[in-house]
Amino acid sequence: MHKIASDFAHTAWPDIAEAAGRGALAVLAIGACEQHGAHLPLTTDTDLALGVSRRIAAALEAVVLPPIAYGDAWNNEAFPGTLSLSPDTLRAVIIDIGRGVRRNGFAGLVIINGHFGNREPIGLAARTLVAEGLPVVHLDYPHLEKLAGDICDSEPAGPGFYHADEVETAMMLALRPDVVDMSRAAPEYPAFPPTFGIEPLQLRDFNATGVFGDPRPATAAKGEALIEGIVAESLRLIGLWQARHAI
Repeated sequence: MHKIASDFAHTAWPDIAEAAGRGALAVLAIGACEQHGAHLPLTTDTDLALGVSRRIAAALEAVVLPPIAYGDAWNNEAFPGTLSLSPDTLRAVIIDIGRGVRRNGFAGLVIINGHFGNREPIGLAARTLVAEGLPVVHLDYPHLEKLAGDICDSEPAGPGFYHADEVETAMMLALRPDVVDMSRAAPEYPAFPPTFGIEPLQLRDFNATGVFGDPRPATAAKGEALIEGIVAESLRLIGLWQARHAI
């Protein structure tokens, strides 16, 4: 008996053909390779996006594509370890993958974004793919700000700004506790320059550790609650999108 395709990276081509033939969706996680303080790995954004994507795909009986593990992380390039793609490169990669998804016969593409800097390239790529006939929906951890306010104990460093803090640390403890070193977790609440958000800035110019907030109160239970909330809201929105396109 053939398995139902769910993880593209570990599935043979006949099973991918079966999944596409039954009208499955493809789910693509997009993360980044950038600093996340001293206690979290460089792959944090990719690990989180992939973990969320797998749960969404399981609920939809969709196929999880291999993630895009690099993103537009220019503003963290002053920290060692950050490897960044230009917005144009990331947009082109998403378009090429999307064209492959359409060529393989999948019903549509769900993009789960784990890194703020990817939003514009993803949006522009989605426009191109939709114009070419592939239904695309892209999500950025919907309801995260409300969930964080309800679940977490620490204050965010800025409104809707979560980086190497309690939120991301808790989610990593739920998904990848093997790569989290809580003995190195330390808070930092930097003073944001008055022109933050209206000019290009390197985060290291006003942030010494790469942490924005306080990761110390993070627990796996909080992370699980955050993920469950994100997945539930994502599935609701995907359902609305599917209804619009009769997928």
